[in-house]
Amino acid sequence: MNTEGKPADGPEEMRYAMVGDDPMDAGGRLEKYTGEVGWSYLEPHFESGALLYVDPALTITEVGRAIGDDDTAKVEGWLKRGDLIKPGSPHAAHWKGSGARFVALVVSPFVLIQPCEPG
Repeated sequence: MNTEGKPADGPEEMRYAMVGDDPMDAGGRLEKYTGEVGWSYLEPHFESGALLYVDPALTITEVGRAIGDDDTAKVEGWLKRGDLIKPGSPHAAHWKGSGARFVALVVSPFVLIQPCEPG
């Protein structure tokens, strides 16, 4: 996406930084580091073990805020319930073959993803 929210002509990219180092308020930082991407962008993050899938029942920004705030109790609860998972090879193979699109949020060192809303 470009700065006007339209698809970019070139390769997909997202802004990277330590969310905590940005002078914006927490909500603004989370929005700034969120964008729509395809699997080709996410694959290197999957391969490095930095990718986390957020169940659509949760809001990606809520999960990002909990990780950024080091809210261990919330994050551990989501992990135990399966609402937050580290995707495996079967997920990667499916997403690569299906042309899936995701909303991604960079909360260094992680990249959180959720499937895009259809439509």
